[in-house]
Amino acid sequence: MAVIPAFQLKIYSLVFLMITDCIIIFIKSLLTRQVKSRLAKDIGPEAATAIYQCFVDDTLRLLEKSAYPFIIAYYPPAAEIEVKQWLGEEYNYFSQQGNDLGENMKNAFYHIFNAGFSRVLLTGSDIPDLPPAVINEAFLGLETSDAVIGPSLDGGYYLIGFNETKFLPDIFENIKWSTPTVFQETMTIFQEHNYHVHKLTGWRDVDDFADLKALYNRNRNTAFADSATINFIKNTKIFPLQL
Repeated sequence: MAVIPAFQLKIYSLVFLMITDCIIIFIKSLLTRQVKSRLAKDIGPEAATAIYQCFVDDTLRLLEKSAYPFIIAYYPPAAEIEVKQWLGEEYNYFSQQGNDLGENMKNAFYHIFNAGFSRVLLTGSDIPDLPPAVINEAFLGLETSDAVIGPSLDGGYYLIGFNETKFLPDIFENIKWSTPTVFQETMTIFQEHNYHVHKLTGWRDVDDFADLKALYNRNRNTAFADSATINFIKNTKIFPLQL
């Protein structure tokens, strides 16, 4: 009898329980030397790596409190051992596969739909203060829409989601990734296919030093004020805190 990998056993159990919603979170290995590269130019690579660890930790805490199962998609594909040593064996993992970000996202959706889930969200690890209400709204949006998208303030998007029967791989192809036109290019493709898309509130992800300061300033009096990210900023005094 063939041995079923632990990941598949967990997924089969979830599907058996009729849990059809799932969140994919994209993360990067800490060994890629590409972790928050723009932020690293201002605070140094060691601090950028440390704060990225906080982003991931806070994001996982958020997802653990949600009502939805989530799966970590790591990059690069060879980083499985390192990522599991970092985050622990208790999570479900699979590797990102593709030649660019678009292919990685497209293949991640195929992977999770093939595992038996029917409503899937994909998000990244640079929006650690995203409120749980946004995740709830995204899944609710999929009840009446073909897809859901969360625009980021830099012109990209921080979340994308689909119903399996309306999955549209075209939105991941021929996009100028990491440019201010990503969101609009994506919406144009949706419109060309007559898709009903639920648009979430805009959110500011953290790519550079200005984004990091904005994250701190908007969370001085929120529940996120006690997060790993905010505590790291306070303890290391990366920049003069605006009190």
